Amino acid sequence: MCGIVAYIGNKNAYDIIIKGLKRLEYRGYDSAGIALLNGDMRIFKKQGKVSNLETETAGKDISGTMGMGHTRWATHGEPNDTNSHPHLSQSGDLAIIHNGIIENYVTLKKGLELRGHSFQSQTDTEILIHLIEDVMNHTNLPLADAVLSALKQINGAYAIVILSRNNPEHLIAARKGSPLVLGLGKERGEFFFASDATPIVEYTNQVIYLNDGEVAIVENKELLIKSIDNVIQVPYVEELALSLDQLEKGGYPHFMLKEIFEQPRSIFDSFRGRLDSKTGELHMKSLEEYYDKLKDIKRLILIGCGTSWHAGLVAEYLFEELTRIPVEVEYASEFRYRNPVLYADDLIVAISQSGETADTLAAIELAKRKGATVFGICNVVGSSIPRMSHAGAYTHAGPEIGVASTKAFTAQITVLTLIAIGIAKIRGSLNIKQINAVYSEIEKIPQKIEKALLLNDKILELAKLFHGVGNFLYLGRGYNFPVALEGALKLKEISYIHAEGYPAAEMKHGPIALIDKEMPVVVIATNSEHYEKVVSNIQEVKARKGIVIALVTEGNHGLDTLVDHVIEIPETLECLSPILNTIPLQLLSYHIAVLRGCNVDQPRNLAKSVTVE
Repeated sequence: MCGIVAYIGNKNAYDIIIKGLKRLEYRGYDSAGIALLNGDMRIFKKQGKVSNLETETAGKDISGTMGMGHTRWATHGEPNDTNSHPHLSQSGDLAIIHNGIIENYVTLKKGLELRGHSFQSQTDTEILIHLIEDVMNHTNLPLADAVLSALKQINGAYAIVILSRNNPEHLIAARKGSPLVLGLGKERGEFFFASDATPIVEYTNQVIYLNDGEVAIVENKELLIKSIDNVIQVPYVEELALSLDQLEKGGYPHFMLKEIFEQPRSIFDSFRGRLDSKTGELHMKSLEEYYDKLKDIKRLILIGCGTSWHAGLVAEYLFEELTRIPVEVEYASEFRYRNPVLYADDLIVAISQSGETADTLAAIELAKRKGATVFGICNVVGSSIPRMSHAGAYTHAGPEIGVASTKAFTAQITVLTLIAIGIAKIRGSLNIKQINAVYSEIEKIPQKIEKALLLNDKILELAKLFHGVGNFLYLGRGYNFPVALEGALKLKEISYIHAEGYPAAEMKHGPIALIDKEMPVVVIATNSEHYEKVVSNIQEVKARKGIVIALVTEGNHGLDTLVDHVIEIPETLECLSPILNTIPLQLLSYHIAVLRGCNVDQPRNLAKSVTVE
């Protein structure tokens, strides 16, 4: 969840690294630091955002064509200048930046202290660079071999880059459990390293995604990739399908608002080329390759964290209704520690925007060890989850820079819907007429989202009424219970207002005690088989003087005199309604957060990709 970027070549390293850190700041923004090598090693570190680091380096010697930078989301040690990366070895010759967590750092630290090492920070990272130098001192191994030896002693996850004052043509990077991409420059000896491709895209479209346990060694302008066991690897060079304009705000004040408004396009891209509503054909390679497996599966288990878990909850309704397969939805963080009962005819569907979520990766490993088949649903090409899964699908939502997930959520639901229909077709639980009806409506969803986005000004006015409240309640039933959870999550993570989502009927089992004239209650009351029940829940709220904001299907005026505020949503099939109904809730949370002066793209204590436990 930290961001790392490094460069070696003929260009000015500082400019490339600072720009790269700004693009990676969504991964962490507790502190930032940079190391530059130009005869001597110069390190600048500062608590806070990358802009603070820029201020710190103003007027300083920032020359050099080799360097590395880091933007931090703190795990070990509070955010401050000292705990910022890069960290130095005992002699000061070696410097390291690190994304991940070293689980056995306490044991390693005690051993190093007995051998005379002293430490400046509270981080686990500093232990690793001391360990590498300790190996060099006691074995006389060259730097690259010492790195391989030291990494064999590490338990945990890491993506690291190492510079050496005494080896100015030497840059070493390695990964295990944390992402690292290597960009191949246009000039000989020019290489870029980063946590993801966003800092690289304007310089090259030729990249190598390092695999777990691989070490990249740049020496004298040549690249060598080895396994941790010192076996030379043949890298696979890929072409980036990413453009620079996707990484810019494009005139919007925040990435989050841009990404909300990108959803007509991101939804279209998530099903483009995959379905044909006229013939009922679905083209998804994973479904075709696993036809026999999918025909006989006895149980589906959906795993994810945060917003991806909410997408899994929506999919639970989809899969059970359309395929008639029993479904369980699990927090990945709990699944991996529960010793779950798994069978060879289970299908595990792992959902993640980044493809690097540590708990989800660990859950996949567990499921594979127990013989289950794993499908990955992911947005980031080349990330760990697609590579670890047996099969799956990319959502094609495009880069999502805002920490609060928006377009990734709706794209996940869209792709999960396609998979549910595909399995239903394989198993014969839907006929071709039913399949075509859903396909036809999916194709209309982008246009209906555009219509829902026209509510932006009205929702801004609602936000002006409610941005000063301390609590919100969100209620939904059936397919839209998970939407209530997601709406509450968006509000609390970017505006810091306490918010809770509940199944509407559960309000009577406790939350109703909170309702008074100061409590806004968002109720999803669009057309469904539960509509009359939801109206009854609204009446219970109004009887206790609660303020009701109701989402209703366009043209429904039956609640106009009962509730305080009505938001009309275009009509769609109930199974697709979560995609549309989440749009106004995203806008509401966004506008409330902006009115409260919050940083909506970088909310406090959060990072985009949670790559540690």
